[in-house]
Amino acid sequence: MTRLWYGGDYNPEQWDPAVWKEDVDLMRQAGVNLVTVGVFSWSTLEPSPGQYNFTWLDQVLDQLYDDGVSVDLATPTASPPPWFSRLHPEALPVTADGVRLTHGSRDTYCVCAPAYREAARGIARTLAERYHDHPALAMWHVHNEYGTVCYCSLAAARFREWLRERYGTLDRLNEAWTTAFWSQGYAEWTDVEPPRKTQYLVNPTQYLDFRRFWSDELLAAYLEQKTELRKVSALPITTNFVFGNWVPVNHARWAAEVDVVAIDHYPDQAGIGAEEQTAFGADLARGWAGGRPWLLMEQAAGTLNTGPRMHAKEPGRMARHSLSHIARGSQGALFFQWRASRGGAEMYHSAMVPHAGPDSRMFREITQLGSELPHLAEVAESNVVADVAILWDVECWWAMQGTHLPSSSLDYLAAVRSAHRHFWRAGVTVDFAAPTDDLASYKLVVAPSLYLVSDDAAANLTAYVENGGDLVVGYFSGIVDPDLRVRLGGYPGAFTELLGVRVEEFHPLPDDGEVVLSSGGRGRLWSEDVHAVSAEVVDRYAGGVLDGKPAITRRQIGAGMAWYVSTELDDATAARLFELPASPVETVRRRSGDTTWTFLFNHGDAEFAVRDAGELVAGELPVPAGGYAVVRSP
Repeated sequence: MTRLWYGGDYNPEQWDPAVWKEDVDLMRQAGVNLVTVGVFSWSTLEPSPGQYNFTWLDQVLDQLYDDGVSVDLATPTASPPPWFSRLHPEALPVTADGVRLTHGSRDTYCVCAPAYREAARGIARTLAERYHDHPALAMWHVHNEYGTVCYCSLAAARFREWLRERYGTLDRLNEAWTTAFWSQGYAEWTDVEPPRKTQYLVNPTQYLDFRRFWSDELLAAYLEQKTELRKVSALPITTNFVFGNWVPVNHARWAAEVDVVAIDHYPDQAGIGAEEQTAFGADLARGWAGGRPWLLMEQAAGTLNTGPRMHAKEPGRMARHSLSHIARGSQGALFFQWRASRGGAEMYHSAMVPHAGPDSRMFREITQLGSELPHLAEVAESNVVADVAILWDVECWWAMQGTHLPSSSLDYLAAVRSAHRHFWRAGVTVDFAAPTDDLASYKLVVAPSLYLVSDDAAANLTAYVENGGDLVVGYFSGIVDPDLRVRLGGYPGAFTELLGVRVEEFHPLPDDGEVVLSSGGRGRLWSEDVHAVSAEVVDRYAGGVLDGKPAITRRQIGAGMAWYVSTELDDATAARLFELPASPVETVRRRSGDTTWTFLFNHGDAEFAVRDAGELVAGELPVPAGGYAVVRSP
């Protein structure tokens, strides 16, 4: 990982061999130096049980090596072949409402099925033994986008084993799940099931534990394949993390088990929100990596998928998205995929070589970016500069997804994105950190809607403030413990003493409602009846049932300050609170020793002149509309 990788998923099995020569010629022209091969090739590699066809893959790897393109070789276990599903129907996944799915798409497997696990280990072992010393090989890629969930009887049995390990006894499980509510008390382990579809609301702790379990079970399956690869190869091994509310994977925990954190990132907004989401995803990946190298494994070259329709990326946008990831720590920019497919479920997914072929705007932009990246290779071993941290805890997100909340508009991810957006718009780079991380290096830590908090996390944040840090805690924080049991005595539960406040009642707002603050600021979504016990009131609610009540407070503890914000501040009010200036350009810095690289991105419609861009820039540096610049400063 001492250079910047450039390339993407390459699926030669979809094409006649005559196309392969053109592919490598175009890769060389575009500056591609890494391609991921074999992600969905299981049925081509093993067309029938135990019968392998490696001729095509041998030829492809040899050809890539001869033309100077390295390979990230994947195990194809995210998409078992039809014969596997026919021979092992018990391995087909079952939905939460009891429907067993059929073969015909990707991810048609249950990770708890012994037959699937054995077959996955087998194909990984076979690939490792055959290709571990191939000179094109640079990295191993296990599976693809772990996240498929199953609620079958096999999954239920494994879930019970996991619960036994976690709780030891049924008495402890009943206590944690509060099963005295609605007569759910368990007297036999065999009665415990996954949180399948039921009459009304599912038990929230059962839901959370199933997500915890499924993350661990998927990780166990990944590690089994990693073990097979490691037996014969010392090369880096990774898998591509995918982010979404459907993904039951604790990426922060998984990060310790991959040699390189790798992410797939597909913004779902067409406007400036896509740039915000790009920065968010990259910062989150850097947080998972904990300062180690990470890699943008997939992105769309030419489109943004906004749901009902695709939005074509404007000229220059692909490069800005790619370089924004690199600015924030990625060791390169890869895409799905190299050549757009002629058929199949994703035949309109954009690619580095579109259906129009190399004589296209898309490929010309791909080639232009490929010619620029070698000039940035020197940043590969530098670190991103950030003085602010935002806390991220996926279990908090899961808990709020599976719990009947006081407002359906409460959304942990939205609250975290909102906090990130405030700093992004001011050109301030932030890290993401866990509530239990060492936070001493940060001047400011922000905890948006940290609903679920452990005692250890609360103690860690208290120590951070006492030692001189500034902590801002957002509304609906500290409410429950890791068993999803409400912390009694008033909200915000785990933080009442630290913040010096006590909340007796929530006052959710309608989707189009807002509250006005005495400072003239505004909030939306949420408000609370806050009592300042030992805190100083910074701002109050003005008007309505909460008129005159505290809205924003602060309390000095030791050398630091603990703030509480009891509503969702609008952008202007948040900017005033955090003293954030408006910034017309996205600014990120990477540093190594005494050298700093400043990445500047102009997402606006007009040229902007950047002042004090660096010691090597005299006067102002003009950054054109839709353009970017990277400035090295000694």
